[in-house]
Amino acid sequence: MAVTFSDLHTESGLKALDAFLSGKSYISGSQLNKDDVKVYTSVQKPSADLYPNASKWYEAVAAKLATGFPGKAVGVQIGGKAPVAAVEAQEEAAADDDDLDLFGDETEEEKKAAEAREAAKAPAKKKESGKSSVLMDIKPWDDETDMKKLEEAVRSVEMPGLLWGASKLVAVGYGIKKLQIMLTIVDDLVSVDTMIEEQLTVEPLNEYIQSCDIVAFNKI
Repeated sequence: MAVTFSDLHTESGLKALDAFLSGKSYISGSQLNKDDVKVYTSVQKPSADLYPNASKWYEAVAAKLATGFPGKAVGVQIGGKAPVAAVEAQEEAAADDDDLDLFGDETEEEKKAAEAREAAKAPAKKKESGKSSVLMDIKPWDDETDMKKLEEAVRSVEMPGLLWGASKLVAVGYGIKKLQIMLTIVDDLVSVDTMIEEQLTVEPLNEYIQSCDIVAFNKI
């Protein structure tokens, strides 16, 4: 049903508009449409103190319209009152122009542009953590320690960011050999010192492992 506003340039007209907009965001519907534009072109900026509802609506419409005209405005003031014929011509053009829908649903291109703007505001993706190559010496208790089981025990340690590599047995003396093994780690995920203290040299692995030493530690 059509809504009629009269004498919007007068105090009584603004009071009627302010009362109508109580509890409403727009003239009709829940989004800005041609009804709002039509009333907007017919009213001067209402006083926020005298007409709070109309003032809030006016500012919202002005902000929406501003986004449709990206050029930088320097600001103008118009004295006097526009001829009635000119106002009526503007209103008829807004009512009849069904092909121009500045405030309809977003197109796919507009949605993608909005998503791109939001993505640009988001924090930059955290740089991928670096990796390191580590060489370790793992020593048994004595010459009777089963070195095959010792290596199996070492490789049984698994965690995100840890990759065991090549290994070999190196003679130490008195018939004792140590296991020398390579591993690659993701720096932010694996602490070699913690792995030694909390996994390699505690039960049940310490049945085979006496001690572990970091021989080399190189960033990749």
